[in-house]
Amino acid sequence: MNHHHLIEVGKYRVSPLATQLDDGGFAASVSIRSGKGSGTHDRVSRFTRLFDNAPAALHYATEHALAWIGERNTRALA
Repeated sequence: MNHHHLIEVGKYRVSPLATQLDDGGFAASVSIRSGKGSGTHDRVSRFTRLFDNAPAALHYATEHALAWIGERNTRALA
């Protein structure tokens, strides 16, 4: 079973994903997409940390994505 949410942050589309594992735990991953058509870029991160529930996994993936976007924006302003 997969749990996911879509979040728009400026020019980025953030798609965190929590996947339930066979042992009942959850793995987290996130896609950070920008651009359109042939100019689309998609960064995907998969995390090794495991979680007890889907909301915790989604939160972790979302926070990671927002931090990455924040770092990109900070560099762009410098």
